[in-house]
Amino acid sequence: MKIAFLTPEYPHVLTGNSGGIGTSIKNLAVGLVAAGCEVHVLVYGQDQDAVFKDEKVVIQRLKNIKIKGLSWFFTRKKIERIINQLHKSNQVDLVEASDWTGITSFISPKKCPIVIRLNGSDTYFCNLDHRKVKWKNKFHEKRALQKADALLSVSQFTADQTNAVFGLNKKFTIIPNSIDVSSFDQNEDSVVIPNTVLYFGSLIRKKGLLELPFIFNELVALNPTVQLVIVGKDVPDIISGAASTWEMMQELFTPEALLRVNYVGAVPYAAIQQHINAATVCVFPSFAEALPVSWIEAMALRKPIVSSNIGWASDVIDDGINGFLVHPKEHSLYAAKINSILENAALQQKLGLAAREKAIAKFSIAVVAKQSMDFYKTVIQ
Repeated sequence: MKIAFLTPEYPHVLTGNSGGIGTSIKNLAVGLVAAGCEVHVLVYGQDQDAVFKDEKVVIQRLKNIKIKGLSWFFTRKKIERIINQLHKSNQVDLVEASDWTGITSFISPKKCPIVIRLNGSDTYFCNLDHRKVKWKNKFHEKRALQKADALLSVSQFTADQTNAVFGLNKKFTIIPNSIDVSSFDQNEDSVVIPNTVLYFGSLIRKKGLLELPFIFNELVALNPTVQLVIVGKDVPDIISGAASTWEMMQELFTPEALLRVNYVGAVPYAAIQQHINAATVCVFPSFAEALPVSWIEAMALRKPIVSSNIGWASDVIDDGINGFLVHPKEHSLYAAKINSILENAALQQKLGLAAREKAIAKFSIAVVAKQSMDFYKTVIQ
């Protein structure tokens, strides 16, 4: 089987910065290759056209066509021609694209089927974030969903919300994101720092970062020795127009709590594991996700998690079994759940072991690759 992914991002030094979509594609690509598939990744929005190999995965960089007012159309037609060429030359049997901004809205290959996997469109996230979506993004995203040969979603919540925001009634097959569980395991040298709470990810309103200070204020009142470590890129706030979410956060901590906060900033992906391993508990008070890879990474490293209880969260965390689910605005309850883990070593171990077992059983590359291959076969046939 020969699968291509069409994406705006992929984690490689030659293709630039990448977020969750790129990471999930790379994880799945590795799993598909291990299962005997050939994988071709088309990365658009690049500064040049080029082809190279990332181990056994073929990466094709695509430069967008620049024509004032019509770049979106001619870039899509360029991608369409490339897909037709790859399919005609027997290099690709099927193309999977992301729902983000609807790149396949005007791409109609002659014979190659197009699958869209929901990781959260702009329309989806704007709806969860109570922001107005750009009309052109909503138009392209809806058209792409309507034209697709088949549809996937990383969570049932994301599928249901997508149908609702676009006024559709589409059938989605649910296949989650994956990680290489074998590369996320505690090593013997790992030392957990007691009373340490970790958040890692972008500093952005939709991930609950403006609720985290209030939660931590309550936690410090319960546990004056607790430490909060924050790892991630600072992001401007799209609603207030502020240049720094971190600066907004600092104003929300009490003076006592702020003294117990360590903002590390952005770190290389490989360094994230060190921070996860050192933490006692990880927190994710998010308002808007599809199915976050960061949560799964923490679970694979045996970390108890206290996360948001919104929609997609129950697809990842089983409340009270491998973590706790609390609404981000319930600051006192959120803090109490964190503290119950910090003060109970046996609970830390119980939740952590159950979290890793869930990560292996549901989110490992081999499991998700097998589910994806079975789905692809039905579409190709």
